[in-house]
Amino acid sequence: MNHRATWKVLEDMMVELWKRGAAIPSNVIGDLRSAKLMIQISEVEGSRGEASQKVEEYLGNVESFLVTEAQKALSPETVDQWLMRLEEANAEACEERIEENKFITGVPRDQKWVRVEPIGNLPTERILQIAEESSLSVNPQKDRRLIVYGQPECIKEFLKKMTVEANKK
Repeated sequence: MNHRATWKVLEDMMVELWKRGAAIPSNVIGDLRSAKLMIQISEVEGSRGEASQKVEEYLGNVESFLVTEAQKALSPETVDQWLMRLEEANAEACEERIEENKFITGVPRDQKWVRVEPIGNLPTERILQIAEESSLSVNPQKDRRLIVYGQPECIKEFLKKMTVEANKK
């Protein structure tokens, strides 16, 4: 999965907050740097899985801090604009992954799919509910992940709903 767009939005957001006088802890800056390094590593053949997970972890840490700080330092409209940019970047990364992985067992050829892993505030039951609301089908995997598949526009709707749900605290 290509995380460069998300990384760039977070970098721009960090610069914006820094210009407005927000103190950015060194661990957040370090996580952003580590994410960039792991993005470069993940682009090397054969290293996608583990490196991609680390990228998501680093970017998640940075995003959590920056969104919290943005809500303190910026107007609600500006925060909403940043969240929209993040959502678009995340959707772009997910679309690239959908295109990258063309075939998976049990998914009709004319449909797109995405692999989803349940997390704390998005348990399996909630993912299933969002998939059903988006008119999608779900195949559970042995590793607790879910393959969600259906029409491309339904996948996009699903990803938007998942992003909103994941950002709720």
